[in-house]
Amino acid sequence: MADRRTLRMTFNENAALYDRARPHYPAGIFNDLDALAGTGPGCRVLEIGCGTGQATAPLAARGCEVVAVELGAEMAEVARRNLKGFPSVEVVNGAFEEWSLPDEPFDMVFAATAFNWVDPEVRVAKAADALRPGGALATVATHHVAGGTEAFFVEVQDCYERYDPETPEGLRLPAAYEVPRDTEVDRSGLFGTAIFRRHELDLSYTTSEYLDVLRTYSGHRALPSGTLAELLDCIGRLIDDRFRGRITKRYMFELRLAYRNRT
Repeated sequence: MADRRTLRMTFNENAALYDRARPHYPAGIFNDLDALAGTGPGCRVLEIGCGTGQATAPLAARGCEVVAVELGAEMAEVARRNLKGFPSVEVVNGAFEEWSLPDEPFDMVFAATAFNWVDPEVRVAKAADALRPGGALATVATHHVAGGTEAFFVEVQDCYERYDPETPEGLRLPAAYEVPRDTEVDRSGLFGTAIFRRHELDLSYTTSEYLDVLRTYSGHRALPSGTLAELLDCIGRLIDDRFRGRITKRYMFELRLAYRNRT
């Protein structure tokens, strides 16, 4: 838990970079939420870890009333600026584990690439407590999968093995179909069987754009500054020299949605 607390605070260190560099979520995710959770005008949503509001804005644009709890003060401030056009959104700076739930329950609890950072002893049970009976817990996980410029993601492992001692030798990205589904919510007994929807997305990056993305990852930010600089230099030279300054990365966004038991 100590490592989780330390790593999750690294996102707050450069909120503007995170806001600029991180990929936005596919529209299909929000279409799925419309169909499965009834997101739309009047839908009350509690968002855990809104970051800079990248996933909050599409919900607010649908007319949802959103209370977004964000741990990082800088992240929360950027989110407030990004969401100032949506009066139905309230951004609260604090840890979800410690935040007091309001008396009125929510129709949906939502977390985009944030649920895994919440204390596992708390997250599912507190999400259930926040929901009305039959309300939906919806989480989005972002996975790095095989695809795009595949040769680059094979060759770049040499940089990681050289500068990051935690990198397993010969590590390769999995195919999307190889990524296992997380059964945590099913095991809790508080929700019905989870529904999964997956969306793949290829994004093209210049060298500098890709290095900016890497600078937002907690594992990279946790490296000593000198080591991180050497790692990024190695990766940057690889993209410039072998791939003409541009690579394509494939993401797989997985929506997991389950309804709170009514009894």
